[in-house]
Amino acid sequence: MNNRQLFQQHVAQTSPTPVGIEIVKATGSYLYDADGKSYIDLIGGISVCNLGHSRPEVIEAIQAQAAQYLHVMVYGEVVQSPQVKYAAMLAAHLPASLDCVYFTNSGSEATEGAIKLARRVTGRTDIICCNNSYHGHTMGALSIMGDEYWRNAFRPLLPGVWHYDYNDNALIDAINNDTSCVIIETIQAEASVIEPNTDWLRQLRARCTETGTLLVLDEIQCGFGRTGTLWGFQHYDVVPDIVLLGKALGGGMPMGAFIASHSMMAELTLNPVLGHITTFGGHPVCCAAGMAAMQVLLTENIVAGVAEKEELFHTLLVHPSIKAVRSKGLLMAIELDNMLNVQSTLRRCLDKGLFSDWFLFAPHCIRIAPPLTITSEEIIRACALLLECL
Repeated sequence: MNNRQLFQQHVAQTSPTPVGIEIVKATGSYLYDADGKSYIDLIGGISVCNLGHSRPEVIEAIQAQAAQYLHVMVYGEVVQSPQVKYAAMLAAHLPASLDCVYFTNSGSEATEGAIKLARRVTGRTDIICCNNSYHGHTMGALSIMGDEYWRNAFRPLLPGVWHYDYNDNALIDAINNDTSCVIIETIQAEASVIEPNTDWLRQLRARCTETGTLLVLDEIQCGFGRTGTLWGFQHYDVVPDIVLLGKALGGGMPMGAFIASHSMMAELTLNPVLGHITTFGGHPVCCAAGMAAMQVLLTENIVAGVAEKEELFHTLLVHPSIKAVRSKGLLMAIELDNMLNVQSTLRRCLDKGLFSDWFLFAPHCIRIAPPLTITSEEIIRACALLLECL
């Protein structure tokens, strides 16, 4: 059997119609398949590859760390330089209250850790979250996912979880002395790039403070410069009690994190000990890769160019089939009139050498989340191809 057949036979399938192209190489903003065809990558591994593919600095960091040591012990028991240095780098570029990092293997695991931490810190169990929100697919994360289509098949889920509409004052009014935390995306990604109303988010922050409820902001997709600032919450002058990171955190390697204050995180060390534990979380090679990627992001001031590239997309993406283009930086949604048109357009895009995707809660929208390093010339070419496919 060829690789495609082996893929279908032995790799667990997540949908009946996977894209199925066989990737053999990826560099910069391009993917290459087994037939030598190139594709402009407009989704960057779903906001993972912020520096593009095969960034030399990241590869060198991976190779150097692999030559030193790989896994040595479960998380938190021995001092590993890549973990320590990356945690310190993250803390140095976050608000002072977010100074203690717990590395995980994925964004979903970061969500799980934050739920446990909020329960321990507050002594409460209830969670408030949003409709059309996405925080991962593990059981706790699934419980707070904002769509019954995905939740229903796996019930019973966590009790005491309450969903409200994003930007709705009813969510704020529902926070009470039983609420352990409010978990929301800083910017709703899978809902097709929905921003918070600034006043609403600030009132939410104030209500959480008033009631002793922890505010958890999910920056898994919108962190690391994706929105035009290093962290999405910087747009709104709001600081969370816990922030969730993932996607670009590992520079292309699997990684997540939940970050809080040192005093809060200490609640996971006693009664019981090992209140949260992971074997591979904070893997030294992943930390080395993530730190190298963040260093490039900061040193080359890549985030500063995001707004101009966002504007170029808006200027070029004009077509009768496009109902709206929503964006925050290089997290963008192109709204068409229905899901079928999105799917047929995406198939034509693949034929033309353009790789894109859709949104879980907005299948009538095309996802645009390219590497932040995509050039103006690549944007112009990608938009021309997309308009041709439309």
